[in-house]
Amino acid sequence: MNPSAYVTGLMLAILAACGFASKAIFVKLAYRYGVDGTTLVTIRLLLVLPFISIMRLFRRGPTKPLAWSDRAMILLLGILGYYLASLFDFIGLETVSASIERLVLCLYPTLTVLLSAWLMKTTISRHMWLSMLLTYLGMVIVLVPDFAGARLNLVGLLFVVASTVSYALYLTWSPPVIKRIGSMRFAELALSMSALSMFIHYALTRPLHHLVVQPLPVWGYGLIMALLSTVLPLYALAAAMARIGAGKTALIGSVGPILTIFMSIGILNEHLTPLQWVGVSVVLTGIWLVGQRKT
Repeated sequence: MNPSAYVTGLMLAILAACGFASKAIFVKLAYRYGVDGTTLVTIRLLLVLPFISIMRLFRRGPTKPLAWSDRAMILLLGILGYYLASLFDFIGLETVSASIERLVLCLYPTLTVLLSAWLMKTTISRHMWLSMLLTYLGMVIVLVPDFAGARLNLVGLLFVVASTVSYALYLTWSPPVIKRIGSMRFAELALSMSALSMFIHYALTRPLHHLVVQPLPVWGYGLIMALLSTVLPLYALAAAMARIGAGKTALIGSVGPILTIFMSIGILNEHLTPLQWVGVSVVLTGIWLVGQRKT
């Protein structure tokens, strides 16, 4: 492998991890201006569309027409992966700390394994069972102190869990479609369908003028999330996988929870107890083992 390409791949993977990790921080900062989760995720997804359109113009070239079955799957996966997963996540972040939210979302690799075994009839090795046991044990260690101290909102936590399940379903059903149409085309189309779905949801549930009257900082954070926490890491992730492979890219991405926790401590003044840090270490060990599974 070309050393410069390898280093570039590593840098792109780190860039993607930082971008995804910063999303919860920007959400929390935007909430200080009184915006609700539904409005904020609508703003974020609507602002994603111009960036995707520009990128598609740069990559203009002949593409095969999509089969109707693939169109249906892209619609379904767009609804699961960015519309519902983002909506549930943003609503959960109204009451759950950014640190806890990121840790719960990191359960999606183990949930994907379980869903694949159930829906796709794959087998789970003892190695994977150990990985999942460590991951869920770590989450219990992290969550119990906040439950005991009545500092954790159960409804908010359930929304984050629902977001994780939705995203795990997206990951479980995506690979066959990606194989047929390509990863970047799939991501762009799925994200576009998510934005359309979210706009329809918003139009049916609240007046559209509420979007326009949001404070300027809310639109600013929405723009930052669209660019730095969605579009940029999406393309950086794809470019990193092309250079260093999916396994190493996923392993670098597993530092995301730590990045989010450090940012939440420095920017949002959140904190974890020593026992919760032990739980974080256990969770990350389980995630790391998932990333080491043989394919």
